[in-house]
Amino acid sequence: MPRKMPKWIQAAAPKPGALHRQLGYPTAKQIPDGLLKDIYNSRVGTKVRGHKVTTLLKRRVVFAVNAQKRRQ
Repeated sequence: MPRKMPKWIQAAAPKPGALHRQLGYPTAKQIPDGLLKDIYNSRVGTKVRGHKVTTLLKRRVVFAVNAQKRRQ
């Protein structure tokens, strides 16, 4: 009998709104998918549309993209 996977992603967002604050978008407004994709595909230390890609920013974007895939 297969084991049921725990719902870990619901508890995995310890700082809601942190990505919005870091990118300068209000929480009521959605971050453009193109910006997330550009940051996702860039290397740490480069600039994307005026935002410096740091390790923390990259982690937050990767989490957001993966969470977005789960919702669809």
